[in-house]
Amino acid sequence: MAETFNEQQERYEGMVRHIRNLRQTYGCNRDDSLALAECVEKIRDEHAKHRVSLKITGYDFSLNVIPVGSEEESEEDPVPPHLHLAQDELKGTSEGAKATISKGTALQEMIGWLLRSKDQMVEQVKGQAGTYQEEGRLLENLEENIKEARRAKELSLEYKQRAGEVLT
Repeated sequence: MAETFNEQQERYEGMVRHIRNLRQTYGCNRDDSLALAECVEKIRDEHAKHRVSLKITGYDFSLNVIPVGSEEESEEDPVPPHLHLAQDELKGTSEGAKATISKGTALQEMIGWLLRSKDQMVEQVKGQAGTYQEEGRLLENLEENIKEARRAKELSLEYKQRAGEVLT
């Protein structure tokens, strides 16, 4: 469970890093939101020689770039470096958002099972502990682990919700 949480947290932080890079490059979204609409609009405005659109397929999204007057990308009019960077940042954002949501779903199931099993685990500790002192120590450890699981559940839900906000 800790490994899944750490993976989700890494992917979430990576997604946020990609969004911050995009914001810094294009000077958009000065608030705390992770929404991309304003950034996509600024990218369009800055690159008038290209038709820029957000392509969404299922949970994947990317920046589609076509030179104006052309039906598809061509070698004669390559994508400018800033625009190529924006494509890379959006690809990283898409991958991070997708992984954050996916890991969050799995994590919620694991944590839910753990919290539902708490009473059973307490009884197992009481039945298996050799001494009263050992039982106290094990119960204290169990309670600390349950507390950490609840904290991970809250953070995971926040990460999942924020990843879902990316396209709004």
